[in-house]
Amino acid sequence: MSTDNLELIRRGYDAFSHGDVATVLEVLDPDISWHVPGRSPLSGDYNGHDAVVGFFVKTQELAAGSFSIEIDDMLAGGDRVVVLCTVSAQRPGQEWSSPEVHVWRVSNGRAVEFREYQGDQQGEDEFWSR
Repeated sequence: MSTDNLELIRRGYDAFSHGDVATVLEVLDPDISWHVPGRSPLSGDYNGHDAVVGFFVKTQELAAGSFSIEIDDMLAGGDRVVVLCTVSAQRPGQEWSSPEVHVWRVSNGRAVEFREYQGDQQGEDEFWSR
């Protein structure tokens, strides 16, 4: 089961990197709970496909389409998948890159919960808030 969950989440990241939102939504449960910590314009709780897609759109708008995620490692156990990654983006006059940890919970073959943990919360909040 853990291997299946890991492959499901890997498929979601691959689809996201290619702009394939339809496949991303196949990975995500329609009622997914999505949490982004901090105090930036992107911080908050997003519930369901529409809210998560809105989060994706806002992220890419703020980053002028430059937002990207590079997977460094993935771990799976039970219903959890942990992704160690590096997130990067550019905004006018600035570039940013930071390690993050993404924690997923999978149920019945779909991602039902996502929680993000930044390596530099203050730096990330400042980058997205300028």
